[in-house]
Amino acid sequence: MQRSGKAWLFILPVLVALALVIGYPVASAVIMSFQKDSGIDPATGMFVEGGNAGFSNYTHWLFQQCNTPGGLIDCPTGTLGSQFWAAVGITLFFAVITVTLEATLGLGMAMVMGKSFRGRALLRAAVLIPWAIPTAVTARLWEFMFQYDGVVNRVLGTHILWTTDPWASRFAVVLADVWKTTPFMALLLLAGLQVIPADVYEAAKVDGASAWQRFIRITLPLLKPALLVAILFRTMDALRMYDLPAIMMLGNPSTTTLSILVVDQTRSGTNSAAALSTITFLLVFAIAFVLVKVLGANAVRTQEEQRKAA
Repeated sequence: MQRSGKAWLFILPVLVALALVIGYPVASAVIMSFQKDSGIDPATGMFVEGGNAGFSNYTHWLFQQCNTPGGLIDCPTGTLGSQFWAAVGITLFFAVITVTLEATLGLGMAMVMGKSFRGRALLRAAVLIPWAIPTAVTARLWEFMFQYDGVVNRVLGTHILWTTDPWASRFAVVLADVWKTTPFMALLLLAGLQVIPADVYEAAKVDGASAWQRFIRITLPLLKPALLVAILFRTMDALRMYDLPAIMMLGNPSTTTLSILVVDQTRSGTNSAAALSTITFLLVFAIAFVLVKVLGANAVRTQEEQRKAA
């Protein structure tokens, strides 16, 4: 009992800090989401302070319904309320495509950086430069490159409207994000490669295993825990993407993610934005929960199998 009491003395300050830093803002956002925004009442034309909104802020986003003097109607095209499900699709699109590309390219970069050769330290430092550049600077850099008369169109000899065309703008954001964040993925995977014993590869070479067989039978299985953790981290980060498409595309609705939609709605009504941020939080939490259950369980099982094999 004495040990348990002393342990709580050390844990309690951390729990209090987490409650203040995380719990209080989340609880405040949930409470605000059930309040009406102050403004003109469409039914009376009078200014009202707000009041209890029930679930109307949530139905506004989930069912894309807007309140008018004539009652609830489908939100007109172009309004923020009409962009919710499109923003969900764009957010998931960015997350799936960028994480897949970054994991593939990051693995290749990690394997190159993990080899012993002259100038390896210089290569590792150079690879990390895109990740070290602030996201705002990266966004402006790629925006200039993707202008109609920018470097990309001149090099490719094309006339693509990268910042206005719906699909071209999305793939431009994907390319910029992959360029910036792949070094982070490579760094995590390089750490996983460093713990694989060199003796395992030497034994495989003696047994006549080819480079491809060593990659499939040794590298991937032993790297699986680090790879799963890297994918989990990057997926959570990609689902919260805001600054790169917001700065790079200057409000192009074809690249509006959930985080951008929350910020845009904050300028119109904070309580409705709180409901949207709560929905976004629940979506990200649900995806994180599934990934932790699936990827986390696989990582633990892989580590147990490695210990048993050793």
